[in-house]
Amino acid sequence: MPGPVHCVVEEGVALVTIDNPPVNVMSQAVRQGLVRALDAAEAAGVKRVVLTGAGKAFIAGADAREFAAAPQEPHLPDIIRRIEDFPVPVVAALNGTALGGGLEVALACRARIAAPGATLGLPEVTLGIVPGAGGTQRLPRLIGLGPALSLICEGRVIGAREAQDLGLVDAVADDPAAAAMSCPVPNRPATGALPAPPPDPDAVEAAREQVARRSAGQIAPLKAIDLVDVATRLPFDEGLALEREIFLALKTSDQAAALRHVFFAERAAMAQGKGGGADIRSAVVVGGGTMGASIAYALAGLGISVALVESDAAGVERARANVARLYADAVKRGKITAEAAEVEQAARFGFHEGYGALPPADIAIEAVFEDMEVKLQVFAALDAALPAHTILATNTSYLDVNRVGEGVSHPERFLGLHFFSPAHVMKLLEVIRARTTSPQTLATALRLAARLKKIPVLAGVCDGFIGNRILTRYRQTCDIMLMEGALPAQVDQALRGFGMAMGPYEVQDLSGLDIAYANRKRLGWRTKDGFRYIPIADRIVEETGRLGRKTGAGWYDYDGGTASPSPLIDGIVAEESARAGIARCTFSDEEIVTRAISSMIEEGFRILEEGIAARASDIDLVMVHGYAFPRWRGGPMHHAGRIGCAEIARRIEAFAVEDPLSWGVPALLRQAAREGLNPDDPGAAP
Repeated sequence: MPGPVHCVVEEGVALVTIDNPPVNVMSQAVRQGLVRALDAAEAAGVKRVVLTGAGKAFIAGADAREFAAAPQEPHLPDIIRRIEDFPVPVVAALNGTALGGGLEVALACRARIAAPGATLGLPEVTLGIVPGAGGTQRLPRLIGLGPALSLICEGRVIGAREAQDLGLVDAVADDPAAAAMSCPVPNRPATGALPAPPPDPDAVEAAREQVARRSAGQIAPLKAIDLVDVATRLPFDEGLALEREIFLALKTSDQAAALRHVFFAERAAMAQGKGGGADIRSAVVVGGGTMGASIAYALAGLGISVALVESDAAGVERARANVARLYADAVKRGKITAEAAEVEQAARFGFHEGYGALPPADIAIEAVFEDMEVKLQVFAALDAALPAHTILATNTSYLDVNRVGEGVSHPERFLGLHFFSPAHVMKLLEVIRARTTSPQTLATALRLAARLKKIPVLAGVCDGFIGNRILTRYRQTCDIMLMEGALPAQVDQALRGFGMAMGPYEVQDLSGLDIAYANRKRLGWRTKDGFRYIPIADRIVEETGRLGRKTGAGWYDYDGGTASPSPLIDGIVAEESARAGIARCTFSDEEIVTRAISSMIEEGFRILEEGIAARASDIDLVMVHGYAFPRWRGGPMHHAGRIGCAEIARRIEAFAVEDPLSWGVPALLRQAAREGLNPDDPGAAP
């Protein structure tokens, strides 16, 4: 049978195989193929149908590219109903990934046999939708209300053994297709005909509370909870109809579009590390503090041998302690056994005082503090101590990468790798092209990022690259609003309401006010021409010594870790407004959000204009993964496209009338507005 679905009939059994590489998504062609295969099996008068997948996936879900279009026949719910009502048993042989629509297909089968490495789940809420082919109605009937709420509303993916424990699969077998050919079919009704689970208001309320904590602002998880709850109260067919109605409404929503945008941007970014470049087997990491130890730990977890360098004996001991702490935490969380942790540390780590006895390495990553002279000294020492082929990388957050590497021999091997803290957890990695970086060096860095399971974003050289440059502009805009009438707690509240995980002043208190203070001094903001300097934050550091949570006070007062607005800080804010001759006004939350997010968007367009980022989606990835911009809004550039570039340009023009030092419409934004483009349209790229 041609196409992505094959049907072979032998000894009264139809083996239907979905073969739509790479992951067997449920495209229209697959749906059509399934209809033909079921027709052929029924015509052949088989005793059983076994449904499986080719490769490493059963069915990895729907084709998300189809979500923006009108549904096309044959519709998945109709195919699933036919499977459930088929005149002979249909058995699912889950050879690999069974997600979304793939699991919904399996739920309609009379039995499910899974390979040990199979993964199962209904993660639709992570794309801003709900299951649309019976998942919210069949799963609670099969495994119960509480477990179904956990899987569907959290979008959780589980392994075959857990699925067996829940009753989601009937057996686990090394060759699920062979087992499905002859396994006994359970003596139970079809899944949709099973009794409805009893209502459990407490479980439903607990699920709502968890969504409020973990997915604030998102619509789909709450709708999913409603639908799972409906399975306890409505007849099966009515529940299916309501599920389909909500699915179709959500799939064209702004949130679903934003989440699809991030999903595809992530796939494109991670694909950069496939093919090309050299494999890294050994590494030097300079600096054993929090960042350096975390980078070293992540590398060692890949089987890479790591030489961790510090400047003196005390630093070496601190580095050992930092690495040991990371392993101890992994043991505590069940990621590794204590015995394996001890073996890995001994086998993969060497600790060095200075550069005199460093082993050869494929890459050396500098992770010392942000001081240009110190970094120059580090790279001079690495250049002298390591072979000429060793890639040299700086982990700087702000500094000029071209200058950091200007003394390196064979400069084509030099680049920036901006990890985010903690480096073994955060998925984002800004890969910074220096002026001299070769394509081979970039390819090797991207290959390493793929092994680390990072989302790599290529960036050019400028102060702060992509993320910290936008963050600096965003904070400056918020500081200006303080001068004009807002207060820190109000700004934070407004931006949390927009969906940011924390407001800008909460974040500064967490990271330490001294960090941003040092950066402002480095940039010379106090005396910078053509720049609107706001002295509030500098006054807090210089006059009060309040540096945030680490000193027990910052923008906020803290009592046992609980933050409350500070009358002292609010007083300093009001004093600075009066000193500047500004009559303070009232800001609404909407006005605060509009200004703050517009500043991100404006800076994003300038970054695109200058070629610092190649794609608007790269900017979105940086802000979502590195700075907690709400994923369900798609990042600032996608958000701009949903609002419309003409409207964004109009807003910035209005801000520029009042504050021409701080605002101006980038030429690329004017072009996009004039031509009706979105930031991700090809014509909107530089």
